[in-house]
Amino acid sequence: MFRSLRLPGSKCLPLAILACCALSLADPLFSQDPPSPAPPTTPPAASPDSSAKPPATSPGRDVQEVSTQDSPATFKVRVNNVLVRVVVRDSKGKVVPSLKKEDFQLYDGRKLQTITSFATETPRTHAVPITSSPGVENLPSPADPAAVKATALPQRFVSMVFDDVHMSMQDAVFVRDSATRFFGALAPSDRVALYTTSGQLTQDFTDDHSVLEKALLGIIPRPLTHHASNDCPDMTYYEADLISNKNDTQALAVAAEETLQCAFNGDARMQQAAVAQAQMVALRAVSEGDNETQYAYRHLDAIVKRMTSLPGQRILVLVSPGFILSTLQYEASEMVDRATRANIVINTIDARGLYAPDVMGDIAEPPRDTVRTAGYKSLYRVSAQSAQDIVMAELADGTGGTFYHNRNDVDEAMREAGAAPEVSYVLGFSPQNLKFDGRFHTLKVGLTTKEKFSVQARHGYFAPRSASDPAEVTKEEIQEALFSQEEIHDIPIDLQTQYFKKDEAAARLAVLTRLDVKSVRFRKASGRNNDQLTIVTGIFDENGQFVTGMQKIIDMKLLDTTYERLSRSGLTVKSSFEVKPGTYLVRLVVRDAEGAQMAARNGAVVIPN
Repeated sequence: MFRSLRLPGSKCLPLAILACCALSLADPLFSQDPPSPAPPTTPPAASPDSSAKPPATSPGRDVQEVSTQDSPATFKVRVNNVLVRVVVRDSKGKVVPSLKKEDFQLYDGRKLQTITSFATETPRTHAVPITSSPGVENLPSPADPAAVKATALPQRFVSMVFDDVHMSMQDAVFVRDSATRFFGALAPSDRVALYTTSGQLTQDFTDDHSVLEKALLGIIPRPLTHHASNDCPDMTYYEADLISNKNDTQALAVAAEETLQCAFNGDARMQQAAVAQAQMVALRAVSEGDNETQYAYRHLDAIVKRMTSLPGQRILVLVSPGFILSTLQYEASEMVDRATRANIVINTIDARGLYAPDVMGDIAEPPRDTVRTAGYKSLYRVSAQSAQDIVMAELADGTGGTFYHNRNDVDEAMREAGAAPEVSYVLGFSPQNLKFDGRFHTLKVGLTTKEKFSVQARHGYFAPRSASDPAEVTKEEIQEALFSQEEIHDIPIDLQTQYFKKDEAAARLAVLTRLDVKSVRFRKASGRNNDQLTIVTGIFDENGQFVTGMQKIIDMKLLDTTYERLSRSGLTVKSSFEVKPGTYLVRLVVRDAEGAQMAARNGAVVIPN
């Protein structure tokens, strides 16, 4: 499921944890093959190629004015704005357009915040421009279909996760049919992946609907255990949890009475043996249920980690009949925390649709309840079906998502859960007096309008971790900016790309970063203007897969005359990559040390075959 990455002097790491160490390594930072249908092979790492327009040294001077370092630098801590994406719907579920900044109120905890930035977005807002410089050989013309395709580079990534561990065959058929209709509502810039909690189905992100529809056929129930009503006693995970974990004496008495009847023909002398057998069966049922839920959680957690390295909006849609948490509340809380840190919205859909409580159990395997236990067993069955919803509601509510349940139009629920809303709003604010303690801050978005609209937004954010290690905080900040598509404009920069075809299967892609030196804050020392830039470039393919990347650290110790010249001409840095022909998203992040300012840009390049 994960691609592996070989870095100089390191072990082979999965892509999902690339960001943990990515920004601490020298140039070249990343090296990974472009994805291809054939088994991947590892080419030579991209060779570094950087150039700064001014001379590296000044005549008669021993100190270099502009130099590229191959070691990480320590930066001052800079706290980015917290961005909150909001979708507003009316009572009929329709998206509400045309709202203004003054229509919103944003609370951090109980404190009303000043909204410092506001944007209205549609699925067309983030069209990625072609960034190839005019006059470069082999560039496609504006009318070239390949160039047009670049504007549909991925902006949103939707992971459809089907809980085949807990689904019935009826559920599986129902959601397969609904998902087929959902694909037709996707935008050209949407990428969808299909996964199952059993791990038996993995279809990575693509915009090819025929591939997705074919993959859907692999969604069938894959339970790890089989529960039969003729077991003695007939013990569900819900009942076993009541007995073993919650010490429910009534549930134990019901199970013991059932055991007495099915195992000992109602012989009252065997009451203690019946209690002991009921307790033993309950322990086994809890163990099997916990293992099944943990198995599903591990795969779901792996999907969340995979999504953290995607360059754009991230949505996970969990389609499941739900399941009992039992003692796994901590794992559920961790899942919410991890998704919230990665800005992943989890929408959940009840695969059962609009269902009536199953009082009598499975008609194919009718229960053998006695007169003395039938009422209790029916109550437990109804309670279990209701309890299955709890985890679905918690995952959605904790990440700013929506829980779609008690409805038969599951295809419409999938469209709302996975497709881009017609209009969304992005609110930004700067936390005041924020402590670097890594604590979770609750967010609440309200409306000043009188209409009763529903608001969907993230429920919180995590403060940066301890500021005792500014370098680590900075790496996380740059990492978050790299695997995003939000543009940051603290520093004026221009992004251009050039490519040179070597042959039909290979090309060299050059990414040019031009920086407005006047906008950078320098520190004057020893007669020089000092600052340090970190320039990180990431190359992603048209399905959002990371291909390659590079980090450059530029030390500047500029004489006044050089500073004046660069203030007029700007500073240009080039990074080069070996790639195959194709369509690529280029993500550029620049950060300066002295001013702790950041810039981020998106670009697209089409290299024809």
